[in-house]
Amino acid sequence: QVQLVESGGGLVQAGGSLRLSCAASGRTFSSYTMAWFRQAPGKERDIVAAITGSGGSLYYADSVKDRFTISRDNAKNTVYLQMNSLKPEDTAVYYCARAALRLGIGLSTLRYEYWGQGTQVTVSS
Repeated sequence: QVQLVESGGGLVQAGGSLRLSCAASGRTFSSYTMAWFRQAPGKERDIVAAITGSGGSLYYADSVKDRFTISRDNAKNTVYLQMNSLKPEDTAVYYCARAALRLGIGLSTLRYEYWGQGTQVTVSS
């Protein structure tokens, strides 16, 4: 069983920065794509960013390009999301997820098998 534990959320003013971390259990972390999703109240859970096992391929949603950076440290079984220039519309619960299969990046929640408990990010205007 894989466990994912997020940390780093909080309250920040617009224009500020936060860094989310997601620590994973298990021995095969480097074999799987990892992603960050977010879900605002009353909205669907949408992908924010993803990174392949080697870190060689990245994906960003248009809404966060040039502001957010996803990275991973396979030696520490940890994936990160650096969020800069935060906007009120970035307010959501952020979830990290591990892909179900050893494939490339998928954009749907259906492609991800393991999920963290979520961490709240609130951006005030």
